[in-house]
Amino acid sequence: MTETDKSENAAMTGLNAVENPKSGTGEGSNQLERGLSNRHVQFIAIGGTIGTGLFLGSGKSIALTGPSIILVYILVGLVMFLLMRAIGELMYHDPDQHTFISFIGRYLGAGWGHFAGWTYWIVLILMGLSEITAVGTYFVTFFDTFGFDLRAWQPLIEVCFLAVLAIINLIAVKAFGETEFWFSMIKITLIVGLIVTAVVMVVIGYHYPAVQIHGVDHVSPAGHAGLDNIFSGLSLAPNGWLALLMSFQMVFFAYEMIEFVGVTVSETKNPRQVLPKAVNEIIMRILIFYVGALVAIMLIVPWRTFKPNKDGSFASPFIMVFQYAGLNWASALVFFVVITAASSALNSLLYSAGRHLYQLAEVSTSPVLRKLDVVSESKVPARAIVVSACFILLSPMINSIPQISNVFVLFSSASSAVIIFVYVLTMLAHRRYRRSADFSADGFVMPAYKVTNTLTILFFLFIYCTLFISADTRGSAIAGLIWLALFGGYCVWRFRGKQNEMLS
Repeated sequence: MTETDKSENAAMTGLNAVENPKSGTGEGSNQLERGLSNRHVQFIAIGGTIGTGLFLGSGKSIALTGPSIILVYILVGLVMFLLMRAIGELMYHDPDQHTFISFIGRYLGAGWGHFAGWTYWIVLILMGLSEITAVGTYFVTFFDTFGFDLRAWQPLIEVCFLAVLAIINLIAVKAFGETEFWFSMIKITLIVGLIVTAVVMVVIGYHYPAVQIHGVDHVSPAGHAGLDNIFSGLSLAPNGWLALLMSFQMVFFAYEMIEFVGVTVSETKNPRQVLPKAVNEIIMRILIFYVGALVAIMLIVPWRTFKPNKDGSFASPFIMVFQYAGLNWASALVFFVVITAASSALNSLLYSAGRHLYQLAEVSTSPVLRKLDVVSESKVPARAIVVSACFILLSPMINSIPQISNVFVLFSSASSAVIIFVYVLTMLAHRRYRRSADFSADGFVMPAYKVTNTLTILFFLFIYCTLFISADTRGSAIAGLIWLALFGGYCVWRFRGKQNEMLS
């Protein structure tokens, strides 16, 4: 037997393992260490719902629809919770799977599994390229508040950050879990501090003078803390219905990567005990950390105060609240936490990308890719992590070449659209699972799945349609459809024979 024959035979064995695992027995071929504890998973789940968008981008969301943005966050949060219930049911059924993507291949066929696997990995890499740039930018901004100009050092800063996070991922999964635990603690502390500050300011009837906010190119007007900032002139769509529709896509992308907890199951101790609790508490985290923060912000800052700068950017609402409270060092504090949030996102993306590439290598027919189907002595997919990190490391080079950078912006924005396809395929795989002989009625069952699953799919399609409203996102939506047609069509065509062979 030649080396090629051996690799194809091993890959077919891997594909058959994905199609027909020892469902839910815990006797699968999981070579990774279950080093994540309940504490790690709980805070990883929290960290997955708190990104830099809450700290920096929520001002734009508030300006778009005013107080009704709270309802949008709640509605989108409920739908993302349903997505997590579907993923949770699948992972509870077979906790040996490295990623939830594998269920797409099992229940929808190898072609769609191949499409979803590579699409999701590419999305993770593109997001990683954006996050490492964000880390460098926020780091430079943080030191700029103290009068230090580090712009010339930004590429080196980005490389150093990525190197440190890659090393953490390579040490052991427990090291990754501990890092995410402390990253989440820092983010939670700032949000709780914001909410407490807002409550105190409302209770004492705090009034603040006009002040120059860091990151705002005009003086912010004087005002006061109170419930009337939210309820005065309350309207569901104060800037029109199109603005309200556009807010759904903005909020949806703020929740992106909430599914990350579904990648940690194969490395979690007692996954069938930890997973249901982690998933069920997601909705409470949404209400506390997203909705609670937004309410706190609008109690202090009247929503009409949020206006774009001349370059179209918005100031951080967190900085505004703390500066109104008289904490002039708030900018440095918030940007320190933003660096933490971006580092956490990059750390999670590197972890997830490594596991997805490892999963792809397991079922690949390529001898080169099969070399990544290896775990280190510390039982982490080290080669897949290093390769993923090397792709993310391209960011400083991409940003230094304007022509490539412009193309990257298009691909990066298109990746946000493409991930909707992965979510829809996940929900379709869940439907197929519920109708299959694999279904276990005593598992972590998604309630009223025929209704909730259908509503979730329709909502994702609605979000995709909203991308065509604005010129800023229309190109991404079109590029996403082209990717689905070309790469999706190719994958289904390529694996049609093997699918029939495996499913017969």
